[in-house]
Amino acid sequence: MDFSKATILITGGNSGIGRGLAEALASRGAQVIITGRNEATIDTTLAANPGMKGYVLDVTNASDIAAFAARIVTDHPGLNAVIHNAGIMVVEDVLAEPFDLDIVQRTVATNLLAPIQLTAALMPHLKTKQEAAIVTVSSGLAFVPRANTPTYSATKAAIHSWTQCMRHELRNTAIAVVELAPPLVATDLTPGQSANPNAMPLDAFVSEAVELLCADETPKEALVERVMRQRRAEQNGTFDAVFAMINPG
Repeated sequence: MDFSKATILITGGNSGIGRGLAEALASRGAQVIITGRNEATIDTTLAANPGMKGYVLDVTNASDIAAFAARIVTDHPGLNAVIHNAGIMVVEDVLAEPFDLDIVQRTVATNLLAPIQLTAALMPHLKTKQEAAIVTVSSGLAFVPRANTPTYSATKAAIHSWTQCMRHELRNTAIAVVELAPPLVATDLTPGQSANPNAMPLDAFVSEAVELLCADETPKEALVERVMRQRRAEQNGTFDAVFAMINPG
């Protein structure tokens, strides 16, 4: 898959990792379309990136996803790649009474159901392309979870599993399936994260990730070096040590 010549839809492309990927891929020649829930930040992103297109989309609304998919393939018939980047991460208190199930429902709807629903809606169109790609954004926490964000970690583990299944099921098609698993990156995904000294700088992550995506041979997993400690923890027998590092006692 040549991402530099693709027409790429990036959900959550109006901020953080999504915007970074959108701008980097556009600079390589890709036609980029972004979505987000916040119209103001979409407008700001588009103003800074002439030629980029954007749409307001609430990915938690299944009917909105279906309508959007129909519109996007009409507006952009060359669309041949989607990057499922939109996501939320909220700290949960599992001992709270009552436990906040709204966080669980919103997280599952955004991080797991939305990529599945949007992929299903776009699949008939993507199957018509000679070259296409579905890129999921999981997390290092898919492999070693953060205990105070259990639903986020669980949805990213589920996306990892779903991506593996999709890759196998689409093996005889022209659709590549790629998993991008960020480590802790300096964005505003959670309060204070952008200033966390342990977080990978956003520009460094985007640069390394886009190099991996745009390699001559499309990877199954686009994994920056910083995330490999989590990705390989189970394999290397270091899971308990890495878990303790992420979740100090």
